[in-house]
Amino acid sequence: MQFTRQVIAFLNARCWIGVWLATSCVFLGACATKPLIPYSADTPPMVLVPASQAGVMDKRGRFREIYCAVLEAHHAELPDYRPCEQALTWVGAEPAGSGKPVELGQSRRHLIAAIVPGIGYDCFKPWLNPPETVAAHLRQFGFDATLIDVDALSSATNNARQIRAAIMAIPAPEGAPRLVLFGYSKGAPDMLEALVAYPEIKSRVAAVVSAAGAIGGSPLANDAEQYQADLLRYVPGATCTSGDGGAVESLRPAIRKMWLAQHPLPGDLHYYSIVTFPQPEHISSILKSSYDKLARVDSRNDSQVIFYDQVVPGSTLLAYVNADHWALAVPIARTHPTIGALLVTKNAYPREALAEAILRFVEEDLGEPVR
Repeated sequence: MQFTRQVIAFLNARCWIGVWLATSCVFLGACATKPLIPYSADTPPMVLVPASQAGVMDKRGRFREIYCAVLEAHHAELPDYRPCEQALTWVGAEPAGSGKPVELGQSRRHLIAAIVPGIGYDCFKPWLNPPETVAAHLRQFGFDATLIDVDALSSATNNARQIRAAIMAIPAPEGAPRLVLFGYSKGAPDMLEALVAYPEIKSRVAAVVSAAGAIGGSPLANDAEQYQADLLRYVPGATCTSGDGGAVESLRPAIRKMWLAQHPLPGDLHYYSIVTFPQPEHISSILKSSYDKLARVDSRNDSQVIFYDQVVPGSTLLAYVNADHWALAVPIARTHPTIGALLVTKNAYPREALAEAILRFVEEDLGEPVR
């Protein structure tokens, strides 16, 4: 009987993976033959320049100090532990660290990571059954984490309204704000649209973090249509809907870059960027086809987004992370080890340590809380 249940569970997982593969192949463009960036003159003037010339502050050196300290302090109890040198990718000339000691005690600000998930998350969340270990880890040190629910398959504009409603529903704290908005994948443009469209939420936000964010969109979305993304509604146990039908369009590079050109970000907030820049051998086998397809534009991608399209203009660059797009935030191999061994082969990553390091960096960077 136990063997039978295991077989059924595996077949259900195979079914779900088949849906996800179809979505990766069709929705994300892995099987398309058209140019990933088609010819078009309908674009704002653009230029690809070094981050320092785009108003981006490079503080990778200090972040590395903090992340390495967190990893080494907690490695005995951390799942998916990696040495620091394997957890981050050296890109170009990384600035030196500050040499200051790293505070690993209790948080002074009690920051809360408010996470906006990526496209489709609400569709496969019941199957994934995430273990919530990041929040549990953070609470040991006076931090916390919560998920902001947004439509899995709706536009960034629609989801921005939901982010606004979720933030306004949280009682305003006494003193300095504690919420650190984390936008993962499509959750990052959803988050930025909320900040621009609803200025009333700014006073409740301490900082903004893009984690593998599709800030500039992804060329893989150019050949996709919404009905193809709707395949995710057939993941076993999914209850998500098509929403307003705008998720795919929201990820197209022309849409994202036009939005950035027309909507300056609020200047009174602190923005941070975590970029996934995996070594090619750290791409899961199931993601190799989309990685190769996107490599026709630039091989420095995480299987879904090119590295330079993940940086918020005017933000502080914290790290290039040696993880593919799923490994950064979606713990598939932990809850489904058979699928991890067969398909999601590079999904292991110390997410708990990374989240702690980000919040510790932000707390240090913000300085002492306003009383």
